[in-house]
Amino acid sequence: MSSRNSQANKAAARERLRAEREKQAKKAKARRQVLVAGAVVAVLAVAGGVGYLVVQSNKPSEWEKAADATLVAPKNTSGDNGTTVVIGKADAKKTLEVYEDSRCPVCSQFEQSVGPQIKKDVDAGKYKIQYIGATFLDKGFGGTGAKNALSALGAALNVSPEAFLEYKTALYSKENHPEERDDKFGKDDYLLKIADQVPALKGNAEFKKAVEDGTYNRWAIEMSKVFDKSGMTGTPSLKMDGKKVEVKMTPEEFTAEVDKAIAG
Repeated sequence: MSSRNSQANKAAARERLRAEREKQAKKAKARRQVLVAGAVVAVLAVAGGVGYLVVQSNKPSEWEKAADATLVAPKNTSGDNGTTVVIGKADAKKTLEVYEDSRCPVCSQFEQSVGPQIKKDVDAGKYKIQYIGATFLDKGFGGTGAKNALSALGAALNVSPEAFLEYKTALYSKENHPEERDDKFGKDDYLLKIADQVPALKGNAEFKKAVEDGTYNRWAIEMSKVFDKSGMTGTPSLKMDGKKVEVKMTPEEFTAEVDKAIAG
């Protein structure tokens, strides 16, 4: 091989090597750019996720919003903020105040045992009942079941006093009432499932929307304040025309106490 050819071949080889090195360098640069871009996207995604979580954690809860919401009182109410709920014949001379927390297990037992007697007395005009709803068990055990059930009771009251009483009976029934630590009433789906047992509420689109939208959440908060200011320390509690009546857990003993209160 001539010297000229040898030098030409070496030059060509060097050129090919240079070109290959440039090609590899460009590929490496492209890979680095992709990796850097991916890292930036990942950092931004993490930052965005953290930011989203921070925003979400700082957003007010449903019940924090309800405290500042416009008050909507159910039909069939009266008094300040619509928190006076009186059910019975207008000419009934006596009023039995009934204080209950929807999560209260003793209230459930009381309603199962004495509830039918109360309904019988109210239907007969022996007395009216004034219902005062409490929500202190939410504070004691956490959750929102007492408030949520009270709001749903407001939605039932908006339909009719009869629907309210039937729904209250269903909520306190042995089949439906959860343990006080179980926040089942905090779930709208569960409250609506129970409502299907009440003819006036089953398939009632307006009632369903009110429960799901929390239409009466603010009302439930205001009603709870009435209990907090009442001086009562537990549920169930009873008063007849403002005077405390001892709670009895059988219809016979209950009737005896009520008759004593009516007689003065």
